[in-house]
Formats: sequence, C-alpha cells, structure tokens
Amino acid sequence: MYSRIMDGFNSLDPSRLQMLAVSVAVGTGGLLVYFLAYRKKSHTLPMGDGWWGASERSFSEDESIRSFEVKTSDEEIQDLYRRIDQSRFTPPLEDCKFNYGFHSNYLRKVVSYWRNEYDWKKQVKVLNKFPHFKTKIEGLDIHYIHVRPKYVPDGCVMRPLLMVHGWPGSFFEFYKIIPMLTESSDGFAFEVICPSIPGYGFSDHPRKKGFDSIQAARIFHKLMERLGFKEFYTQGGDWGSLITTNMAQMKPETVKGLHLNFGFVSKGGLKMLLSLLLGAYVPFLVGFTKEDVKRVFPYMQKNVYEMLLESGYMHIQATKPDTAGCALNDSPVGMAAYILEKFSTWTDKEFRELEDGGLDRKYSLDELLTNVMIYWTTSSIVSSMRFYKENVGRNMEKRPDARIPIYSPTGISAFPNELLHSPCVWLQQRYKNIVSYSYMPRGGHFAAFEEPKLLADDFRQFVKKVEK
Repeated sequence: MYSRIMDGFNSLDPSRLQMLAVSVAVGTGGLLVYFLAYRKKSHTLPMGDGWWGASERSFSEDESIRSFEVKTSDEEIQDLYRRIDQSRFTPPLEDCKFNYGFHSNYLRKVVSYWRNEYDWKKQVKVLNKFPHFKTKIEGLDIHYIHVRPKYVPDGCVMRPLLMVHGWPGSFFEFYKIIPMLTESSDGFAFEVICPSIPGYGFSDHPRKKGFDSIQAARIFHKLMERLGFKEFYTQGGDWGSLITTNMAQMKPETVKGLHLNFGFVSKGGLKMLLSLLLGAYVPFLVGFTKEDVKRVFPYMQKNVYEMLLESGYMHIQATKPDTAGCALNDSPVGMAAYILEKFSTWTDKEFRELEDGGLDRKYSLDELLTNVMIYWTTSSIVSSMRFYKENVGRNMEKRPDARIPIYSPTGISAFPNELLHSPCVWLQQRYKNIVSYSYMPRGGHFAAFEEPKLLADDFRQFVKKVEK
C-alpha cells in the first residue's frame, strides 16, 4: 500500500505537487486561524446588558453628555455642623492607640478641625478644577471627570486612560496624579477619564440587586465607547482593579494595556500551595524572588493574622451592609471614623501603634475630609458598601470571570504595604501577558492618593513597553 501511494506521488509533475503543498498549507493555516479565533472568543467574558434605574427600561435612553458641577449650600453645611455638635465620644482604653479602631481622643481633634477650620466651599472649588460630566447609561446617571492635556508637542503620542477607584475612596484619589499623566513626558501624554462607580459619589446608585464588578465593567465600556474611544489604557486598585480586569476580559481588543496596583488571584490551586510550603526554603523552585519571600513570609503566622485583623469590615459589608450603613449615613462623625481608619491602617499597618494613626504622615486633613464629604453629601455610603454584598457575598470562584484568563498586556505595581502581596508567579495563573511587574519602594493601598509620582512613573514605563 505504501509503495502504491508513493508511486502515485512520483507520477505527479513538480508543478502539481507544489500546488498540492500550497493547498495543504492554506487549509492548515485556515484551521489554525479559526482555532485561535474560537479560542479567543471562548475566553471572553460575555458583555450582556442591564438596567439599573428605578423605572422600567426605555427604548430610547438619553445618550447626551452633560456638564456637571459640584455644588453646596449653607443649609447643607449647617446640617453637618448640627450633627457634629450632637456627637457623643467614648473615652479610649489606656495605650490602645489604633489597635481598637479609630482612637477617640484623636477623633475629637479631627472633628474639631472639621467643624471649625475645614472649608467645604473651598474644597468644592478644588473638586471643580477638573471638568465634570454626567451621562445616562443603563438607567443610571454616570458621573466622571475628563481631563485632556493642555498642550501636546509635535511627536508626542496621546493615549486615553480610564482610572477607576475603589472603597472607601473616590475619583478624588486621582487629583494629584492626573497632572503628572496629562503633561507630556517621554513622548507620551494621557487623556484621563475618572468615573465614579455606580453607587459611589456623584453616580446614581443601582436600584436593583446584582450590580457587581462585571456590570460596572460593561457600563464603563459603554462610557468609553460613547466618548469615542475604540482603544484605551486602564488603571485601577481595590475594586478598580477588578472592574478594569473584567473590562479586559470582556473586550480585550479595546483594552490596550491593563495596569493594576492590586492584583486579584482568583484561585489558589496546587501551585500556590506548593509556593507557600516551599517558598521560604527553596524560593527559586516555585518562582519566588527574594522580595517575594520578604513580603509573603512568615505567611501562616503573620499575614493571615493581619488579614483577619483588617477584614472585619468586609464580613459586615458582604452580608448586611444596610444595617451598619444606616448608622454611618446618619452620623458624619461615625462615617469619618469608619472611613479614615482605613486610610490609616491600609496605608501602613504599623500606624496602628500611633495615637493619631499616622494620618498626617501621608495626607492632609483637608484631603481626607474632602473624600469623606463626597460620601456624606451624596449619601452614598450604604450603596458603596452594597458593592461588597454583590461581589464578595457570593462565591467569587464560581463567577464567570474567575474562569477566564486575561491576555491584555498587564502591568503590576506591587506596593510593600498593600493588604496582601501577590507574587508575579501567582498572578501569572490569571494574567497571561504580564509585561511589567514592579516592586515599589514604599506605599500602601491608596497608591494614587499616597504615592502619585511613583505610580505615574511606573505606569509610564509600562506604556513604553506596551507601545514597543
């Protein structure tokens, strides 16, 4: 049989053999292209659709973009003062510092500054120094700031950048980093868009159950499309990290680069278990660097305990957010203590050993209270806490995004005081195209707010690698 087949081939003239070879190559190439296209499609998060407004869906949603301005009134300020004046304080335990939460003696000082020196009208002008807009998407008014470079020299490349905040932050976290990104440097400048997550700040809150990070990702894709961007970079930490990750899973062709300062590891698996068992002794066998070992171990003794100390809020907000939120929404002092305590210990866990929580070491009281006032004046603390219920209140490993890898070029800024360190080898299980992983020299959870220069520089070097 073999000889008969070979005789048949030998009887063909060279030109026909060449045509046969080309046909086989083309056919094989076509099958390969189909396979790759199908593979990419099968690893894409379905975009879907939704409606989160109070009324039923309209067939013709208003897609206009409207200018927006943050405003205040004397009545709003006087109501705040009245509530502050009625506050009751509990004396602190001796030598407790910030280990029991916000130290009440220092809280009195913060509240006194808030009541007597802090100027909300002045801070409203600060908020309005960047252009604000609103547009209706899926029944919700979506708020965002949109900042373009003032000047782009010849030869400088301008790219759109979507930056997404987390909890208990807001779009205000990016006010110090925006000028660093919109100015031309190293051949690049960025047109920055910072939205408020629905349920946060000046965006409407969802009126129906089920609004999680996937729904937010779809809304932000629609926002960027409405603004005319077919391709853009994204940057996020905390919830912003998960939302922008979902955006890359949903429409990878539009996310030119994904930059995170908080990496989500969806599943541990055997690889993570082995790295925890062996990493301290033979780190090179499990892909750990010396810096990974320093930040991860002693894992079982310290890091897990630290996470338990700092995750009580998550259990409350992932189960019964409206109960605790009711008290916070009624008491400005309670809300300030609840939010500002996170800006202490999430910036540096060692700040628990200070009576002032180290708050003035990285931030000013004006900056911190302006973030609190965004929550207070919009009554958004409850709706922001519900985001935990919608995301963490369910098994995240069973969500569709947990099974979908990310192929967009990814950059990671690993800050040393982050709540949990994620080595690159862990993140590679989910993020398949990490082009930049940087061990930052200092900083914690609120990177853009705390260390804007470090984050901006790392983002720029990431973009350079992607553009090449």
